Amino acid sequence: MQPASHVPEGRRFRLERQIFFHHCDPAGIVFYPQYLVLLNEVQEAWFRNCLGVDYTALFTKRLLGVPTVRLECDFLAPSRLGDVLTLELAVERVGTKSLTICYEYRGADAGEVRARFKTVLVFASLETHRAVPIPDDIQAGLRHWLATRGDSEE
Repeated sequence: MQPASHVPEGRRFRLERQIFFHHCDPAGIVFYPQYLVLLNEVQEAWFRNCLGVDYTALFTKRLLGVPTVRLECDFLAPSRLGDVLTLELAVERVGTKSLTICYEYRGADAGEVRARFKTVLVFASLETHRAVPIPDDIQAGLRHWLATRGDSEE
């Protein structure tokens, strides 16, 4: 029996990724920092596909960063070269300047939970390096996405 999901109830975004050689350590399993690279990929895809935010323009034109200020990780089972993982994202909390996001990585075939993450992202000016309120257009995208029924996938 699979453990209960730690991803909050509500709207979820899913992305499938195959594990390639460059993700693995000499033992042939995912080297744990590569899970964080995948975390950023699913986050960027979610911003683009679900919130309608051009992630590149966020940094280069709007001069806004979204640094991770808190990160919790649980590594539950190994992922190996050739595995296909389903990366799942859900929003736990929306603050005035930050978001708390939960992630769960599962084996696409058996659904075994491989890893869980929780992050706190803060919106920050790249000029002052200080936290700023979540921009209105991103708040609107969040409200719309959170209110829409059904999960989304890339």
